[in-house]
Amino acid sequence: MPHRPRAFAFCLLLPGVAAILALACTADLGGPVPPDVPASQGDVKAADQSWESAIAAAASTGQVTVLFDEAQLTTLLRDRVAAEDHAAFESPVVLLRDGTIQIYGVGHQGPLRANVYLSITPVLTPDGALGFELSSATFGPFPLPEGFRNSLSALMTEMLSGPLGSLATGVRITAVAIDSGQLAIVGELR
Repeated sequence: MPHRPRAFAFCLLLPGVAAILALACTADLGGPVPPDVPASQGDVKAADQSWESAIAAAASTGQVTVLFDEAQLTTLLRDRVAAEDHAAFESPVVLLRDGTIQIYGVGHQGPLRANVYLSITPVLTPDGALGFELSSATFGPFPLPEGFRNSLSALMTEMLSGPLGSLATGVRITAVAIDSGQLAIVGELR
């Protein structure tokens, strides 16, 4: 009967060891992956120059038209994410398809790691400001609840229109179109 205390001690120790191992490991939940990735890296300065040259050209017509491609927006978002300390999102890829901005990436929260998918629809406010509505979001295989999507919509509007908004001061946005890997923003000088 001397083996009984050892078995009892082993039974007590096993859950503790399993818990420590679980905390030390990262659980990958999988999730959606992008169907394709933009072929080349964009240039953030090129995006800035697009706005500046469009506004300069609008001096004679009053009309502003700017085009962004997937590579430029992917680079813009990667730079923004890289600038944040301890970002919970990494490796973003931006696709512009079917009237939506589709963002794929990897999210992590504690020991959980999962592929993330965000489907964002650009919206125009009555005063000509550009906003973004998060129409679909998943973390791994799990859809995010509507309340969380609404909070993320506000955050996305601030994050995505921030760099564009500072360049678009004095411009009233009149139309936004997304198709075939390009985002077109049309506006007029105020």
